[in-house]
Amino acid sequence: MEPIFKALAAPPRRLLLDTLFEQDGQPLGALADRLDMTRFGAAKHLKVLETANLIVTRRSGREKLHYLNPVPIREVHDRWIAKYAEPWVSALSALKQDLETNMTDGTSEDRHLYQIFIRATPEQVWAAITDGALTRRYFHETAIESTWEPGAEVIYRNPDGTPAVEGEVLEVDRPHRLSYTWHVLYNPQAAEEPPSRVTWELEPMGETTKVTMVHDRFPEGSVVSPEVGPGWHPLLSSMKTLIETGEPLSFEAA
Repeated sequence: MEPIFKALAAPPRRLLLDTLFEQDGQPLGALADRLDMTRFGAAKHLKVLETANLIVTRRSGREKLHYLNPVPIREVHDRWIAKYAEPWVSALSALKQDLETNMTDGTSEDRHLYQIFIRATPEQVWAAITDGALTRRYFHETAIESTWEPGAEVIYRNPDGTPAVEGEVLEVDRPHRLSYTWHVLYNPQAAEEPPSRVTWELEPMGETTKVTMVHDRFPEGSVVSPEVGPGWHPLLSSMKTLIETGEPLSFEAA
């Protein structure tokens, strides 16, 4: 975790993270302008954040866009906060999230992007994403079901058999890329809006796999977008822990 603490130690880098939290997916020039920095100065700070995996970059035409990756922050939380002050911190964090969510609306440009490194093969990570017996252990006890062929139905099923989320397989390149639509059923209000999209990319890197997950294509004014933003963080951390140790994380307050 040393690169994470080093990256967070500098005020300009914390300001960059705050700026991306306010508006994700910004190019270098826009970030430099907003922070009153030279492009060179902003690029140096962004490189430190990228090395610490606190931001993820994606190409969009000629532009290189920068996205906040909250997973390492969650790992710091799980390591240093959860076992000491979880009941108090989680209550305050939930209040903060609730207030911020109610003050903002999702738009058609919303994109939630996460990146995490897992000590496993792409095949093992693929199984954790697509095997219902495994998703039930870390994904709110829901078991995913699909034949994983393009056009096939995807269902996250609750323990009582009712569907929580449904979708359709859009793209399959086993075990490197998987994309499917995401239509929420557990929330009546969210069930009225069109499906969004979830995409997984798995890249082998030595003994680890770099996992990039993108949730996008939300309709304007989406009620799902602000829900899934904080919701994916603990799920990805729990999936990583399950794959590496055989046991998922527990998020029950002490």
